[in-house]
Amino acid sequence: MLVLKKYMRIPQIAITVFSVLSIFSCVDKNEEKAPEGQAAKPNIILFVSDDHGTDALGSYGNKVIKTPNLDKLAEEGVRFTNAYCTSASCAASRSVILTGMYGHATGSYGHVHDYHHFSTYDNVRSLPVLLEKEGYETARIGKYHVAPEKVYHFQKVLEADPRNTVEMAEKCKDVLSSDNPFFLYFCTDDPHRGAPFQSEPWNEPNSFGNKAEGYAGVETVTYDPKDVVVPSFLPDTQETREEIAQYYQSISRIDHGFGKLMGMLKAAGKADNTIVIYISDNGMAFPGAKTTVYEPGIKLPCIIKDPSAKTKGTVNEAMISWADLTPTILDMADIETTDVAFHGRSFKEIVGERSPLGWDEVKASHTFHEITMYYPMRVIRNKNYKLIWNIAWRLEYPFASDLWASSTWQSVYRKHGEYFGERKLQDYLFRPEYELYNLDTDPGEIVNLAYDEDYGEVLESMKQKMKTFQKDTSDPWLIMWDHDSSLQGTGVDL
Repeated sequence: MLVLKKYMRIPQIAITVFSVLSIFSCVDKNEEKAPEGQAAKPNIILFVSDDHGTDALGSYGNKVIKTPNLDKLAEEGVRFTNAYCTSASCAASRSVILTGMYGHATGSYGHVHDYHHFSTYDNVRSLPVLLEKEGYETARIGKYHVAPEKVYHFQKVLEADPRNTVEMAEKCKDVLSSDNPFFLYFCTDDPHRGAPFQSEPWNEPNSFGNKAEGYAGVETVTYDPKDVVVPSFLPDTQETREEIAQYYQSISRIDHGFGKLMGMLKAAGKADNTIVIYISDNGMAFPGAKTTVYEPGIKLPCIIKDPSAKTKGTVNEAMISWADLTPTILDMADIETTDVAFHGRSFKEIVGERSPLGWDEVKASHTFHEITMYYPMRVIRNKNYKLIWNIAWRLEYPFASDLWASSTWQSVYRKHGEYFGERKLQDYLFRPEYELYNLDTDPGEIVNLAYDEDYGEVLESMKQKMKTFQKDTSDPWLIMWDHDSSLQGTGVDL
C-alpha cells in the first residue's frame, strides 16, 4: 500500500512542476514582449524652462555656467542650433508649443492670467488631448499658463513648488512608473524673474527665484558677477553682471532637477523607451531678449534625445520653430493627424542630420505680452536674411513690467545713457516699420538694411514671403498691408 501511494504521488509532483514551469514560462514571454509593445509607443517628456536662452548652457558654448545634466543630454542626443520660438512671451509661446499653430490664428495673443485674459479658441485640439485619444497617460507639473483647460486638458495635474525642480521630479514618480505610455509636460518657473520685480534700492539684482536658504534637496550653485558672460546686446554694468549671476544660479537649479528626473526615469526602467526634449518658452528675461523678436529673444535651446536614434552627440543646423513641435512629437509617437491642420511640420526624419535641405526658413508672430503691451511684429528669417515688420511702429516699444524694473535697464535709463549694449537707447525704444538684417555679417542686428537701395529686391522678396505666411496662417493683421479684409467676416446678421 505504501508502494502504491509512493507511485501515485509521481503524477501529482509532475503536474505541480509542470504548472510552476508554465508560470515561469509565461512570465518570461511577457517580459520578452513588453519591450516590443513599448517600442510601438514611446514615452515622451517635454521639459520646458521659463526664460532660458542659448546664452546660458555649457553645451551651447558658455564655459562659466554649470549645467552637467543638460550637457549630458546633448552628448547623448541632438542639439539644435537654429531653434526658434514664435513669440518671446510666456503664454503666447506655450500655446504654440502645445498646438502647432501660431497664436494669431488661435486667439492666444498674450498672457492668460489676471486682466490680460487671452484664451485659445475652444475648437483647437492640443497635443495632450490628441495623445490621450491614442492611449497616452498625460500629466503636467509646474507652470501651465495656457487657457482654457478643456483645450489644454491633462489627465493628471501634479503639484509641487515650481522653483524646486527636485521636488517636482519626485512628484512624477508614479507617472514614470506607468504601465501605459506617458506624456509628461514638465515646466519649471526657473529662471523667470522672481517677485517682487521692483527692487529696493533700485540697483539690487532680481532674485530670479533664488533664496538665501536654498531649496530642500537642491544643490545651491552660486556665481561671481565678475565671472559671468555678458551678451553683447546688454550693457556691461555691475547691475547687469549681478543679475546674470542670479540668472545662472536659477538655471543650475533647473539642471539639478533635470538630473534627478533622468535618474528616476532610469530607475523606473523607462530610459531606453523615452524621448526627452528640453526647450525654453523664450529667451532670457532681460531687455533686448524676452518680448522682442531679436535673436536673443526667440533663438532658443532645443536638445532632443531619442533612444531609438542611431546618432548621438550631434549638432543639427536646421531651422525649426515651436510650431513644429506638436506635429513632430505626434510623428515620433506614430500618430497620424491628417484631420488637424498644423502650421508647423514634423522634423522627425531630419533629427539626425546636420544640415538638411529645405529647413532654412522660420517665421515668428508676436502681438502682445501683457494686455497693455500692444506691439504686433511679424518675422521671416530666410537663410541669412531676417525681416521684422513692426506693424505699430509709431508707438514707443512697450516694456514688460519686470524688465522695466530690472536694475539692468535702470542702470542705463536713470543715467540717461546713449547706448543699451550695442544698440542706441532711442533705437530700442523707437523702431522703424521694417528691419532687415544680414545675420551672417551682422549677428547683433544693428545695421538695418531695409532702407538701403542695394537691398531693395531682398526687402520686396521677404515682404512677399511674409504676406504668404500671413495668408497661409489666417493672420488677422494681414489687413494692415493694403486694408485687405479677405480674412475677416462681414459682421452682418450676427
